[in-house]
Amino acid sequence: MKTDIQIAQENQTEPIVSIASKLSIGESDLQPFGHDKAKLSLELNKKLKDQQDGKLILVTAITPTPAGEGKTTTTVGLGDALNALDKKVVIALREPSMGPVFGVKGGAAGGGYAQVVPMEDINLHFTGDMHAITSANNLIAACLDNHLYQGNELELDKEQITFKRALDMNDRSLRSILVGQGAKSNGIERADGFNIAVASEIMAILCLSKDLDDLKEKIGSILLGYSTSGKSIHVRDLGIQGAVTMLLKDAIKPNLVQTLEHTPALVHGGPFANIAHGCNSLMATKMALKLGDYVVTEAGFGADLGAEKFLDIKCQIGSLKPNAVVIVATIRALKMHGGIELDQLKEENVNALLSGTDNLAKHIESIQKFDLPYVVAINRFPTDTDEEVKALQEWCVTNNHPMALSTVFSDGSKGGIQLAELVLDAVNKDSNYKPFYAKEDKFIDKVTTIAQKMYGANGVILTDNAQQQLNQIIENGWEDLYVCMAKTQNSLSDDPKKRNRPTDFDITIRELRPSLGAGFIVCLTGKVLTMPGLPKVPAANHMDIDNDGNIKGLS
Repeated sequence: MKTDIQIAQENQTEPIVSIASKLSIGESDLQPFGHDKAKLSLELNKKLKDQQDGKLILVTAITPTPAGEGKTTTTVGLGDALNALDKKVVIALREPSMGPVFGVKGGAAGGGYAQVVPMEDINLHFTGDMHAITSANNLIAACLDNHLYQGNELELDKEQITFKRALDMNDRSLRSILVGQGAKSNGIERADGFNIAVASEIMAILCLSKDLDDLKEKIGSILLGYSTSGKSIHVRDLGIQGAVTMLLKDAIKPNLVQTLEHTPALVHGGPFANIAHGCNSLMATKMALKLGDYVVTEAGFGADLGAEKFLDIKCQIGSLKPNAVVIVATIRALKMHGGIELDQLKEENVNALLSGTDNLAKHIESIQKFDLPYVVAINRFPTDTDEEVKALQEWCVTNNHPMALSTVFSDGSKGGIQLAELVLDAVNKDSNYKPFYAKEDKFIDKVTTIAQKMYGANGVILTDNAQQQLNQIIENGWEDLYVCMAKTQNSLSDDPKKRNRPTDFDITIRELRPSLGAGFIVCLTGKVLTMPGLPKVPAANHMDIDNDGNIKGLS
């Protein structure tokens, strides 16, 4: 089979004006970037406000292997299959971060014959959103350090500055740095560090804002740190929220592209799900719901991360009511959870597969606790044997789990018709969606609920440092915020080595970071980092471009 990029490069895209016309979007609401991608105007939101919402379908997954289980591929393939069934569908996805693109996972535009295009642009600079977010974040950092240098009128305690710089790249050497070194004119020397841009609060805020005024207000609320007297200092105290918002005036607009089969797709915003809230922008999702009868969206990593945050944070903030959930499972991941090492996953092992279904069972149970209809999508890989596929199908039937075999990677929409039909049945069932907690609940109750219901933990342990931070949060009246768990994606627990369905464990929270603009508190657990590093042999080593501008090795 051809590589992802070969398939994408051979595809003939339709003019973006034609894609927009399928959704009754006029040219006046398009801001084209070339012939095959465009931004949608903020005015379109106002024009659509009285339109009835379509059905909202969330695609999530089991605990993945390091390479991922094809959640985006399934999302795209399902959207194409619904389109093939003559349904008016819009796909809503996150934008890829260049960290993973050049790191381990590669691109995030789907795969095989279920991709959004132009995949090279989407995986690289796209419409410049990531750069705008990075610039906005670092404008705050620059103004903060300039304030310190120019006399520090706000009496910021340089030892209690919480705001960090950002870069959309995996660069472990930037996790902890010193700024202002050398001559006095270089600024005030202090410890600092970088987050990857997709873990920044600016990214989260962009993805949770309803318009420019809301964006500006949220930016103004960002916590910079504390004064020497213990008073919290915010971006609005520097008086730069307008300038920062100005840098995001185009980035806030959703991006319209298409799939290989010309299904409309909104690709906008890209927070990580292991260290941020893992969902595409609220504005894009709400716009898609007005434009289509069915919206297929995804949330990062397994259901314990992306789906939980989608259902507990994004849906509550945006008043969204999901209608069904697709849980992507792969035979290779189930064998990994059954005890097979990564380099042996291509070999048939039905016993390991069945042992690993405990992980799938837990994710299904978690979605059931939200009282949502669901369908299991078995994303078939070329190395899966007929016996393995049959064993997993029989397990689903025996346990009364609606299930469809998906081959959208190799077959496009044709390989997702059965899945699409089951999803159509699911969205017509009663959805009594209810989040796990209310925003006003006590902080410790909220995190304990997530740990017990979503991870299967006994409870939550706060380190002394985290407890001191919680005391400060309570004193400042910030307990009334959502919870964003920063946890390894490799396990239901906070220990990446504990595969399958761990039991008898606690979740240890080592640090609490108030994201006041985004409206949640980030809880760092285990050894999860907000600035990833590159592997020994990065994906970048296998990429190239020729003199004609043709890219190779991007997948």
